[in-house]
Parts: sequence; C-alpha cells; structure tokens
Amino acid sequence: MIDGPYFVLTVLGVLGTGLVAGVFCGFSTFVMRGLGMLPPAQGVAAMKAINVAAVTLPFMIVFLGSAVLCAVIAVVTFVLWPDEGTVALLVGSALYLFGSFGLTMVANVPRNDALAELDPDTPEAAAYWPAYVREWTLWNHVRTAASAGAALSYVLALT
Repeated sequence: MIDGPYFVLTVLGVLGTGLVAGVFCGFSTFVMRGLGMLPPAQGVAAMKAINVAAVTLPFMIVFLGSAVLCAVIAVVTFVLWPDEGTVALLVGSALYLFGSFGLTMVANVPRNDALAELDPDTPEAAAYWPAYVREWTLWNHVRTAASAGAALSYVLALT
C-alpha cells in the first residue's frame, strides 16, 4: 500500500481532481443548460462574466494546483515505480493532465476567447452562441469524465 508523503500526494490528487470534476459536472448538468435557455445576448453576457469570474485565485489553485500535483505524482511514480498502484497512478495523472487540463487549453479556452471578443448585442454573437454552447458543453463533458476518472484512478491506487 502507498504510504508516507506519497500517500499524502495521492490523497491530495483525489481531492483536487474530484473538486475539478465537480465544478465541471455542475457546468455540464445545469449551468450551460440554463445559459442556453437564455436569449443569446443574455447568455453571451452571462458566460463572458462567468469566464472572467472563474479566473480567481481559489479556482486557479485547485485547477492549476491539481495539474502540478498530477505531474508530480506521475514523475514520482516513474522514479519510484511502486509495487502497488503504478498503473492507476499513471492513468489518473494522464487523465487529468490531458483530458482535463490539456483539453481546457485546446478546446474550451479558445472558445472562451472567441466569445470574449463578441459584443453580446450583435448578430455575430447571436449566431455564434448556439454553436458555442453545444461545442463548449461537449468538451466540458469530456473534461468532467476525465477529471472524475483521474480521481477514481487515484482512489484505486490507494486500495
């Protein structure tokens, strides 16, 4: 069984990736659905405000901190190659680093940046909004599953 500082790292990995999965799950299950029900100008304005509000120290500590923690867990696992949990630790790290953090950078952030450039009251914003909601939410479902899978993998490594 994993013990000592490595145990603490893994438990923190469970907590961080699980918290991120919860945030993403909230967006996938009701926030985006609610925003999509609004008239486009209101939905665009609300999502732009959410995107600004999301870049706060508490969320960044959890989101970026989890990425750093997952990278540390992966490196430590490669160096120590423990008798137990190696595959689960590496899978958990890969799921979060590629499926959550990486996907955020290549799929969700570019859509957020494009939305940020639009004036909510323009025809361009109204035209972009349905595709934004559909595509952003699709990729968010993947981020949710990847983050939850990372948390589960870390839990399995502890058992």
